[in-house]
Amino acid sequence: MPKNKRIRRSDPTAASSAPYSLSDKSSSNNNDASSSRNKPEGASNLVAPNTSLGQHFLKNPAVVTAIVAKAGLKSTDTVLEIGPGTGNMTIPLLQQSKNVVAIEYDTRMVREVLKRVEGTSSERKLKVIQGDAIKTRFPFFDVCVANVPYQISSALVFKLLSHRPMFRCAVMMFQEEFALRLTARPGEALYCRLSVNCQLLAKVDQLMKVGRNNFRPPPKVESRVVRIELRNPPPPVNFTEWDGMIRLIFNRKNKTLRSVLLTKPTIKMLNENMRTQRALNNSNNNNNMADDDEEKEKGADEIIEEVVAMEQWKDKRANKLDLDDFLALLAEFNKRGVHFA
Repeated sequence: MPKNKRIRRSDPTAASSAPYSLSDKSSSNNNDASSSRNKPEGASNLVAPNTSLGQHFLKNPAVVTAIVAKAGLKSTDTVLEIGPGTGNMTIPLLQQSKNVVAIEYDTRMVREVLKRVEGTSSERKLKVIQGDAIKTRFPFFDVCVANVPYQISSALVFKLLSHRPMFRCAVMMFQEEFALRLTARPGEALYCRLSVNCQLLAKVDQLMKVGRNNFRPPPKVESRVVRIELRNPPPPVNFTEWDGMIRLIFNRKNKTLRSVLLTKPTIKMLNENMRTQRALNNSNNNNNMADDDEEKEKGADEIIEEVVAMEQWKDKRANKLDLDDFLALLAEFNKRGVHFA
């Protein structure tokens, strides 16, 4: 595309999270617009991907078809597509859904995907938002489909896990190692905080492996497609506190719980949390029982020693504990007045 037709980042029309439409283009683009109307729906130009943004365009139509099929779309669905690129997946999504909202960071790709549908029956069904998918507020959607750049994979998964109202599913392509982390089990090398949090809040299925030669340009690693379905109803746990504990003990997942928790910074933080919680409790309840008073006099270090000495957690390490173990551990700490948020 000639340089004088690109949108500069300083251009107000390229502001983050601004919806694009074909009418936003200047009259200097009229020749391109009229020529694109003569192209069949789904035609594409070979626009150079920006690999610094993690762009690797999926070029195999068979893989695109398989991913769209795995999404199980209905004619009444609103689809959220993260990173449509040149629109290779956008077109079949439009054909099988009510409408598509696409979020694209690269202004060149915004123009390309709009050109793909200009003058077609799908034009009115597509809305493109130019912006950072992590910073952009998601609209309502039923299904999310995405070929996700590595740089935003973790942040995007956590954003989707906390999204409300709940959506039906997300079918997403990640680098293979990241995808395998989502379903890793206790004892496996890839088992991590991401594994635990994702499995707490969602059901994750590995759908298919996608070879690197299906992309332009080929990435350095293989990819996988996963399906994420939020658990409904969500588990009855304070996720902020849950994640505070999980983040803490997975910092050194191969160390014992005692080694991880009995550090000076951790004890200081937990003691501060305990003081805050006690102040809140005292303001709400002035009739505490004697055994509660005795428990409240203990510091975080004493309580940690008592808990990690219990049979089910003695000499245990985070990399070998499952969801039920973590839920029981958090409940035990909370019962004794220790809070992680």
